[in-house]
Amino acid sequence: MDSKTLTTVLLVLFCVLLFPIGIGLMGGIFGLIGSIMGGIFGLIGGLFGAIFGLIGGIFHAIFGVFGWMFNGHFQGHWPFGFFNRDLFTILVVILIIVLISRSKATRPGR
Repeated sequence: MDSKTLTTVLLVLFCVLLFPIGIGLMGGIFGLIGSIMGGIFGLIGGLFGAIFGLIGGIFHAIFGVFGWMFNGHFQGHWPFGFFNRDLFTILVVILIIVLISRSKATRPGR
């Protein structure tokens, strides 16, 4: 066999054998980069979820107490239980309206 032919055959064999390995290495590098980017986006999403979950928990605690006071404690069912034969709720709303209107009427200079 000629040296040039042997070199060509070995070069073709070398390329054929190493081509899948090269593709696999490049795919692994792209996968590693993608997983790192996905982890960063997941971390950002987790932080946003924790922050908004905390804000939502605070609002839920505040408005949940009002819901318990006006609906759950007097056996009303939301959304139709707020003014459904509940005298205490109506009296509290009237008291708040009267206090707000009196505080606006007694302000000096307005």
